[in-house]
Amino acid sequence: MSDADARWERTRSFLLWLAIPLILGLLAASIVPQPVIGVIRLEDAIYTYTAQSMIKQIRYAADHPEVRAVVLVIDSPGGTVVDTESIYMELTRLREKKPVVTVVNGMSASGGYYLTVNTDYVFAKPTSLVGNIGVIGYLPPAPFVIEDIITTGPYKLWGAPRDSDMRQVEMIKQGFFEAVKLGRGDKLTADDSVTFSGQIWAGIDALKLGIIDEFGTENDGAKKAAEFANVANYKVLDLAIPSGADPYGGIFFAQSSDGVSMPYPKEAGIYMLYIPPLPIKQ
Repeated sequence: MSDADARWERTRSFLLWLAIPLILGLLAASIVPQPVIGVIRLEDAIYTYTAQSMIKQIRYAADHPEVRAVVLVIDSPGGTVVDTESIYMELTRLREKKPVVTVVNGMSASGGYYLTVNTDYVFAKPTSLVGNIGVIGYLPPAPFVIEDIITTGPYKLWGAPRDSDMRQVEMIKQGFFEAVKLGRGDKLTADDSVTFSGQIWAGIDALKLGIIDEFGTENDGAKKAAEFANVANYKVLDLAIPSGADPYGGIFFAQSSDGVSMPYPKEAGIYMLYIPPLPIKQ
């Protein structure tokens, strides 16, 4: 073998050894999916349909290993107690596996904030509305006799005495307070009398009180979630699409006689809900 042939043989061997790791790396990359930061949006009140949609997306994130972390994007005044609690419990199961970061856009109030505190980090805007920690209830009417209806007990028609509903509101309120303390812990800077006053704060005040962690956008939320999950070169994916969730359906708020949506729930009950004051008519 000539010197030229020997040099070519050595060069070919060197190139082959360079190519093998590259080929193996490309094969591995094609097998291992790109890390995903999933986005779950709550842009309505919390009730049957939005809760079902969110839970479906949360379970998708928990069950798919390529979803490494989740960003919960919230613009909600809260809603029903039972649906809020259902989402809260699913978020707890998800956080046992993967980090969750909240980004508040317009509002995270009452039940919306109840969900917010069950995440690892909270971004908001300086003018976002955050807080309104507490419960609101519509008491049933005082029992009275309706001659055309026969019932087997004094509360069969009404479900419970009025003072029972009052105790239930108090119990739910205390659970809400404990969830906030558990979620925010030492980050809260104000006395309980301030934190649990029911006030809703602009983001700039919420930051001072430890109600949120930082100002930021959805992009900031994705970066923080990726940081918590220790991933890079990730893609952001709205989980409503692959999970097949449908957030639309049903009506939560009452409507006026001319079809205008009001800021009150259409059914009486106990809610974790922010109800803004109506404009005063002159």
